Amino acid sequence: MSRTFRSLNNYNYKLWAIGALVSNIGTWMQRTAQDWLVLTELTHRNATAVGIVMALQFGPMLLLLPLTGMAADHLDRRKLLFATQGIMATLALGLGLITALGLAQLWIVYVFAFLLGCTTAFDAPARQTFVAELVGDEDLSNAVALNSASFNAARMIGPAVAGVLISVMSSGGVFLINAATFAAVIGSLCLLRVHELHRQVRAVRTRASFAEGFRYVWLRPDLKAILTMLFLIGTFGLNFPIFISTMAVTVFHAGASEYGLLTSTMAVGSVIGALLSARRAKPRLALLLVGASVFGAGLTIAAGVPNYWLFGLLLVVIGISAQTFNTTANAVVQLSTEPAMRGRVMAILLAIAMGGTPLGAPIVGWVADTFGPRWALGIGAAAGFAATAVGLRYLVKYRQLKVWREGWRLRSSMAEPPDAVLTARL
Repeated sequence: MSRTFRSLNNYNYKLWAIGALVSNIGTWMQRTAQDWLVLTELTHRNATAVGIVMALQFGPMLLLLPLTGMAADHLDRRKLLFATQGIMATLALGLGLITALGLAQLWIVYVFAFLLGCTTAFDAPARQTFVAELVGDEDLSNAVALNSASFNAARMIGPAVAGVLISVMSSGGVFLINAATFAAVIGSLCLLRVHELHRQVRAVRTRASFAEGFRYVWLRPDLKAILTMLFLIGTFGLNFPIFISTMAVTVFHAGASEYGLLTSTMAVGSVIGALLSARRAKPRLALLLVGASVFGAGLTIAAGVPNYWLFGLLLVVIGISAQTFNTTANAVVQLSTEPAMRGRVMAILLAIAMGGTPLGAPIVGWVADTFGPRWALGIGAAAGFAATAVGLRYLVKYRQLKVWREGWRLRSSMAEPPDAVLTARL
């Protein structure tokens, strides 16, 4: 098997990847149907309402941070995933039945979004760190990238399918299909060869366990820089349900299928970005700067394009850059963090990357409603450029980054990470 897909040689990872792909397709189908339900059926094209749904869905990442990281570090991650995936399936089933029966109201969607967010807050750090138990540290970077490729392949397929199904069977039917897809990932957890898992060192339980995660990050300038970049891009840049839905409906006057196609188009770029990351032997901090700067430039150009098809093409570029940034950040943080601290550090990472949405989504939604979707894209672009500045500051201050010109070419150099563990891992 090629270097890009080497983690699939592992039986446990292959089984997990298949189940996760099916479930992720269903998840993206539900996300698309939920945004469409709120934007066109429960409100009159109210982007702020979509932003509130996003805030409720991702806000618990911050609210439950003291518990979620410790759960991933102290509990059996496989058993924890059984619980979270089962609850998420039940929530999808409940919302599907309510919507299919014509009982859906905006406040009900808000409640289900919040409950799903609470469950996801426990699921996400456990799922991210469980990958290391499937493949071990040697192939962790590759497995993280393939996970991202799977997630974004689902984002490519799910919204397009949802766009067709919404017009055929309504949003409620899409929610019910998503509930059924959880059987795939739960089944994969049942069939894993438990004796072949690479069990990680469990953290010692103390009253200061939660504070230890923050203390660990605070003493690491590299982690602080990465998390700051993630906050900027995650809070103001990764609001694609708002960007794409408002551009599709308000600017290009598109229908459900065209909206789903735009979301899938961006996912094409995300899959390409994830597969390119999977080919790299080691994640590099410099790639974060490339991803963030191209992300900002892509959104800047997208804000001014005159038609639907050019906007769709730019979403491919934006998808590649966003995925390069996210995958590299995830892999660098996991590989440079001690195994006993990974759950708490990843919980902090996910809380910052996804939990920032409650702050950014309503603001971006309000800007889209008040000034237009193109201005909302401008906020995302500014976040990308600000993140680039943060990364440059770290590389110049702590890694002595130097750039010079030789003829027509730019050359650069930087020092190795100051910490011996980082040097070995990165």
